[in-house]
Amino acid sequence: MRPPITLWLCTQPTDMRCSYDGLAALVRRQLGQNPLSGHGFIFINRRRTQLKCLYFQAGGYCVWSKRLERGRFAALSAPAGQAITLSHAEFEALIEGLDLVVTKRRKRWHPKVSAA
Repeated sequence: MRPPITLWLCTQPTDMRCSYDGLAALVRRQLGQNPLSGHGFIFINRRRTQLKCLYFQAGGYCVWSKRLERGRFAALSAPAGQAITLSHAEFEALIEGLDLVVTKRRKRWHPKVSAA
């Protein structure tokens, strides 16, 4: 399984009865993105106890989901309900129960890679 290129978190609560087609429609309508782009689109329900990630890979949609038996996913907000871009590390932190709002990222050096 190849990870999605970029992860987009929809900050508006989502009805978790949605699956492939319903989530793809939300990507187009709410996020203004193309669900066939190879990016991952993350949706969380109103109670923040369920999460789904939709992405397109190898000729078909994939949906990954997680339901918490206890606790809630961290509440992340954006201006006017816009989507938030998450790194793969931030996504891992979100599903592991870490609060990204109070977590501080330390500076790291990243070498510039030139396209050859």
